[in-house]
Amino acid sequence: MMTTLSQTKELFRRAEAVCFDVDSTVIKEEGIDELAKFCGVGDAVTEMTRKAMGGSMTFKKALTERLSIIRCSREQVNKLITDHPPQLTPGVRELVDRLHELNIKVFLISGGFRCIVEHVATQLNIPLNHVYANRLKFYFNGEYAGFDESQPTAESGGKGKVISMLKEQYGYETVVMIGDGATDLEACPPASAFIGFGGNVVRPQVKERSSWYVTSFGELLKELEKI
Repeated sequence: MMTTLSQTKELFRRAEAVCFDVDSTVIKEEGIDELAKFCGVGDAVTEMTRKAMGGSMTFKKALTERLSIIRCSREQVNKLITDHPPQLTPGVRELVDRLHELNIKVFLISGGFRCIVEHVATQLNIPLNHVYANRLKFYFNGEYAGFDESQPTAESGGKGKVISMLKEQYGYETVVMIGDGATDLEACPPASAFIGFGGNVVRPQVKERSSWYVTSFGELLKELEKI
């Protein structure tokens, strides 16, 4: 059952936890596309990301295929983070700070990679045990060895699984999911409400199906002033 705009706003104001997608939401870019560009296979991977985000391919299949094209080494990943650190979306730092001040727990749930997402979490003072993302695997010599397929975020529907886990683990009643893509929208339910974010990229099917769709984090910050 879809919540109305006013219900969504109210759920956001009384949320115990807010979960953010990372790529194209908390940060301006898609981490996997940046990694592909950095490794010289940008175009092939961008096209596949588009298909995955549009929901025409299962997330795991898209992730497996994209990573088998990239085959990044540990050294390349570290160099990407050093040379091209992820760019925070304007307003996200202020929003997360305000949520923390209100004692609302903040989680990052990403289909991207933990090594990149942890870097983002550190910038936003989000505890690393509040990060759920995919883990890249490397051989001892640092070469690409695949990814950890047991992580919930490696599957379609994985973000919803994480939210169910959080509700069970912490006893949260009201959890709000914020994101730009189809995999974020799918997480509601079990999320109590979903807020679509179009500040970096607008995905029409997400916009159409969101009862509250924002293009800047300032709109969410303004809503918190009513608390």
